[in-house]
Amino acid sequence: MLAQDYDSPLWNDRLARLELSSGSVSESQLLRFDLALTICTMRYILDLHLGRINPQPFHAAFDFEPDIRGPSDFLRKRVMSAEDVAAAFSAVEPPFPSYRRLVKAVWRYRQLARKDDGEQLPVFKSPVKPGDRYSGVPRLMRLLRLLGDMPLRATPDPELYAGTLVKAVKRFQRRHGLAADGLLGEQTLRQLNTPLDQRLRQLRLTLERWRWMPRRFSRPPIIVNIPEFRLYAGDSPSQKVVVGMAFEHQTPVFISMLTEVVFRPPWNVPMTIQLAELVPEIEKNPSYLEKHDFDVTDGKGSIVSSGPVSTAVLDQLRAGRLYLRQRPGPNNSLGLVKFLMPNTHSVYIHGTPSRRGFRESRRDFSHSCIRVADPEALAVWVLRDRPEWTPGRIRAAMEGEETVTVKLTEPIPVIIQYGTAAVEENGEVRFFDDIYLRDAAEAAAFDKRAKMTAR
Repeated sequence: MLAQDYDSPLWNDRLARLELSSGSVSESQLLRFDLALTICTMRYILDLHLGRINPQPFHAAFDFEPDIRGPSDFLRKRVMSAEDVAAAFSAVEPPFPSYRRLVKAVWRYRQLARKDDGEQLPVFKSPVKPGDRYSGVPRLMRLLRLLGDMPLRATPDPELYAGTLVKAVKRFQRRHGLAADGLLGEQTLRQLNTPLDQRLRQLRLTLERWRWMPRRFSRPPIIVNIPEFRLYAGDSPSQKVVVGMAFEHQTPVFISMLTEVVFRPPWNVPMTIQLAELVPEIEKNPSYLEKHDFDVTDGKGSIVSSGPVSTAVLDQLRAGRLYLRQRPGPNNSLGLVKFLMPNTHSVYIHGTPSRRGFRESRRDFSHSCIRVADPEALAVWVLRDRPEWTPGRIRAAMEGEETVTVKLTEPIPVIIQYGTAAVEENGEVRFFDDIYLRDAAEAAAFDKRAKMTAR
């Protein structure tokens, strides 16, 4: 929120005019002043509570149901009579600790952006390694001290990239979703050269998205932050996730309810994947499906073939008249656990037999579903109110022979969100790449709104 969005440059003059004519202030003058103040205050209330831009063009799946329908009533009943006006306004905002920490980070980065000189670090074709001489060391030290990644009292060699400076870069890398290798390569220097004004914008956009969230949940939710590639479930440790590929298979932003856990699930291959990826594999190797535990099925789900694919069957697969289903087991693409949450995108959370993707710092490799690193731990948390589903029984179901579906006693809210900034409980501010370019689109809407209010 910026003060100028609510006529801050005009209020001193408006007050001064009233004071100059305090002995002869007309009723119309007072009414105009009161109306302007009321309109700005109501706009501020709505912006704090609902956000400054409409989320529907960006996240149409959100069930956008404001619980403040009358800002004038709120102003009259809860602000005008409040002993603590600041506290009354604070109650309008989202109640989440993550949001409160972001508010503090916005204030901090606003100060940092004013202090920073904005000098760009030199970039070379080859990464700068620890022990190398680097002409950008003075600027690098200033920046990392300003951001808090490097102790103020540290005095490294002004020409040598080594020691305390390397440790500070590693901390910076971790905060920005990069591998903490200490190398000043292209990605690290791009993050270091990102203006702090842009970081401030990332924080503000993330705050805006939190304002779009429901205020109350029946149970602690599962939250997946797409650019962060992490899943949060209550007080259990966060987990790495793999999300949909940028530009091709983006994971959508939506809110749903987790209703079922499926152990040893089969995989009904989406037709798009069947035609674009698996049919070409079968054309190269008719035994491909047999090797990877696939069955060919008809429209009723009955098995047509489980062995090498004949030309006739391949023709029907290519025409979309037959379907592919992967048998349950450790080689199944969904892993040994699937978490179902009804949504129009056919997106769900599941395990995976492949661990390779979790070793990368950027993890957008899926066809839009969300692969979780430790599905067993997530299943334990999800089924915590079903005492018969002990960790041992969950492990046995994963290692068994049958597909087992467990319906939850009470559904769990699931929020798939998109935020390129986050603040840890210890106050550490973290930033992530705008992998789906949503910041850019929403920033344009912010700018349009700012121009409209400035008129």
